[in-house]
Amino acid sequence: MDRKLLLLIIDGVPHRNWRRLFGNLEGWVQSGDAKLLKMRAVLPSTSASCYASIHTGVTPQEHGCTGNHDVFRLSHDDIFSQVRKAGGVTGAVTHSFWSEFFNRAPFDVVRDVEYDELESTSINHGRFHTMTGYGMINQCTPADVDLFGTLTMLCERKGIDYGILHTCTLDSMGHRFGHDCQEMDHTCFMMDEQMAPFIKRWRDQGYDLIVTADHGQTDRGHHGGHEDLQQDVALYYFGDAEVVDDSDVLCQTQLAPTVLSLLGAPIADTMKGKVFLK
Repeated sequence: MDRKLLLLIIDGVPHRNWRRLFGNLEGWVQSGDAKLLKMRAVLPSTSASCYASIHTGVTPQEHGCTGNHDVFRLSHDDIFSQVRKAGGVTGAVTHSFWSEFFNRAPFDVVRDVEYDELESTSINHGRFHTMTGYGMINQCTPADVDLFGTLTMLCERKGIDYGILHTCTLDSMGHRFGHDCQEMDHTCFMMDEQMAPFIKRWRDQGYDLIVTADHGQTDRGHHGGHEDLQQDVALYYFGDAEVVDDSDVLCQTQLAPTVLSLLGAPIADTMKGKVFLK
């Protein structure tokens, strides 16, 4: 591997809320420690479809996941499989959909909630949660600090070259309260504050870092459709690569080939998006 990299997917945060509520991330942009870009989610801008596109680099119309009730083992090459082809070690601390898409489906809560499979051609070290029973009253989301700590454990104990973290806290809060209210202001602030010490720790360990969202969300708590609030998100990059795409808004399908390019892993033939960091 040319470098190590962590990808953090903070589910369901519109571009507007990134810019006004994540003071630590914005402070690092102002200090020159992070680069800020804007990215647009695929359509439908619903969670599972976006997860699949983030990691395969193709649209839902190609990979076939049309929404959260259409989760299956994808057939396309993805970031995990390409990193493994290059000899890298992979890790995931995510919702169980990621395991189903990129390792095996259906998800078995006993077999798959935690595994270490050194010979796997996709995810070597998996730590997953299901959010079973999720609803407006009970969000069923793990504490974000626990997820950040688990990813850090995989970095320090397992020596992963590429790791992904995914948390649904803000998406769940957005569905419950919308994105223009006191509750969301506070929750975004807490996410930013809790994540900040881990960002420093990951950078000190030699990891490049990308922090972004899978999609946005409206003030009524909706996403899935074609609208700036539903699709547009911020992307923060920590590392020494330079931005080589001057587009005002990047496409989500550019993320997979860019991550692989940074890592020094082969980009799959199906990944047609332009690399934006070199």
